[in-house]
Amino acid sequence: MKNNITIPKSSLDFLQQLKANNNKPWFENNKPEYLKELNHIETFADALLHELSKTDVLETASGKKSVYRIYRDIRFSKDKTPFKTFWGGSYTRATKERRGGYYFHLEQGNSFLAGGFWGPNAGDLKRIRSEFAHDPKRMQEILQSKSFVSTFGTLQGEQLKTAPKGFDINHEAIDLLRFKQFLIIKRFTDKEVLSPLFLDQALETFQNMKPFFDYMSEVLTTDINGASIL
Repeated sequence: MKNNITIPKSSLDFLQQLKANNNKPWFENNKPEYLKELNHIETFADALLHELSKTDVLETASGKKSVYRIYRDIRFSKDKTPFKTFWGGSYTRATKERRGGYYFHLEQGNSFLAGGFWGPNAGDLKRIRSEFAHDPKRMQEILQSKSFVSTFGTLQGEQLKTAPKGFDINHEAIDLLRFKQFLIIKRFTDKEVLSPLFLDQALETFQNMKPFFDYMSEVLTTDINGASIL
């Protein structure tokens, strides 16, 4: 893919300045700079959305709508700083048949792309575990595939220390059954984020999530016998 869309160093530098001056007066005084950098991020997010839409069906309408607000929700937080110090955003997959979502997080020294299921409800978690207990092979094949291992390494997320209730501690897929979250993450250096190749690399990363998403979508839209529950 040939493109000239890159994330400028100033976009990461602005976040560092905001981190050192996380207050409303400073932000208001530097609002023009913020809007300029936000535009760079939205342009990048729009280009990534456009390319990703060629291989997946997405609900997110534009790069602008995918980027999260910079304002933090401090109502229930001990940390009362008003602004986020990263650029973040996500793309939602469309229709009930497609589960999972794509997430990007850009921050100096802490940039990553992620996807998966952060907080499955009790019903979804039970259905996923039932599938793993019944037939773990397909998920194991996805997690051991060359593209998955080279991009994400391993499945990540919170895990139980023992077997979930109702499942055998000696089950062959106990390593999968312990998961409470199902996350796939790829981290990037600042140099990679600022590179002209980053849009291509971000696209490839998200595309490599699709087999995982498609399998999980199939599980979560069917019962244990494979019949649709939609």
